[in-house]
Amino acid sequence: MSQNLHEYRKSYEKGELTLESVLENPFQQFEKWFQIAKASENVDEVNAMTLSTIGVDGFPRGRVVLLKEFSEEGFVLYTNYGSEKGESIAKNKQVCISFFWPALEQQIIIKGETQKTSEEQSVAYFSKRPRKSQLGALVSDQSEPIESREVLEAKLHTLEKQFEGQDIPKPKNWGGYLITPVEFEFWQGRKSRLHDRIQYTKEGENWTLQRLQP
Repeated sequence: MSQNLHEYRKSYEKGELTLESVLENPFQQFEKWFQIAKASENVDEVNAMTLSTIGVDGFPRGRVVLLKEFSEEGFVLYTNYGSEKGESIAKNKQVCISFFWPALEQQIIIKGETQKTSEEQSVAYFSKRPRKSQLGALVSDQSEPIESREVLEAKLHTLEKQFEGQDIPKPKNWGGYLITPVEFEFWQGRKSRLHDRIQYTKEGENWTLQRLQP
């Protein structure tokens, strides 16, 4: 199988990014762009991000997950700690998250280090999830093989009966990760592939800014 994609290209012309226009605090710059994307009618799932880890097999792996909280402490996602990504993070806490909003021709790349959120924080978030999502977390041994979808749905049906009329407990191996950034990069598409890239790097308690070549 062979397919030539040489003609797949577009010109990026929706904005610009300069050292003079960005905020000095990268968290504030993130929030500024996030709120613009959130308000856009052309951006679906503004909180969808690619989480990249180094697997236990030594290979990098990226997958799309959902950002559930952010502050100047960092960025929070929730998952099964026994999943492939959970095992990868246990071995190497250094990760990368990235957001891409094609409608705005913008991308944000964030490198950081992870730590588990407190059990109290994880329980508080789990209790707010829709009931079916709670059951989904309980029924799935994430990343483990399963014979068929029918087996999975049978497990779900059993749990629905088991917890009928009851609160659903958070699984012990399910919870949050806080990603504490050490580097941000804000990318704005420009004409002729001369994209704008502004990088923030953590140095002690401060952030330094620089423009990168496209």
